[in-house]
Amino acid sequence: MKKRLKLLGAAILVLSIKTSAQNSEIVQDTAYMNVVQQRAAKIVDKMGLSGAAQKKSIQNKIAWQYYNLNEIYKKRDSALSILKTDTANKAARKQRITEAAEKSVDSLHPVFLTELAKEIDTVQVNAVKDGMTYDVLHVTYKAYQEMLPDLTTGQKQQIYNWLVEAREHAMDAESSEKKHAWFGKYKGRINNYLSAQGINMKQATLDWQKRIREKRE
Repeated sequence: MKKRLKLLGAAILVLSIKTSAQNSEIVQDTAYMNVVQQRAAKIVDKMGLSGAAQKKSIQNKIAWQYYNLNEIYKKRDSALSILKTDTANKAARKQRITEAAEKSVDSLHPVFLTELAKEIDTVQVNAVKDGMTYDVLHVTYKAYQEMLPDLTTGQKQQIYNWLVEAREHAMDAESSEKKHAWFGKYKGRINNYLSAQGINMKQATLDWQKRIREKRE
């Protein structure tokens, strides 16, 4: 049992090494690849790319990123499922499996961005990131500015920087819920920061909600 867990953990790590030759990978789950191709196409369609070949290339890179992330999480879940019937050192083994998956995801991240940067500029790369995270960064940043119109330039920059950091994590998350959870984590950090700056966040939220209601009436 321990040997099997070790092998599964190793498989998670090995996956990230394959990504430099994405187009030669064997697709194990054709149905999922079709889903992520459609998802990637929606992102690319909003980017304003002119050439059909470039559009298809970027679409494929995004789809492969989704696919490879899914493979990592599937292997992690498979390894974790074994622990349900074998409780010896369960906590420590769960941590090793989870950390192995996180290491693979972290390895995959810069490879994906490097591949994108070969064909598109920084603004377009950021558009891919926004597409993979439902544009939560800009929606949230706009909400903070509307809620707190008197924010200083420094405060706005700090909020934006943390939301950018949240996006880097969220784009690799395995589900919509977990993508939003990353932003939720950083919103908590932002709110604590603003509170420390002397802003009453509870009252600011109530005042903002009141302004929204008044505009609707």
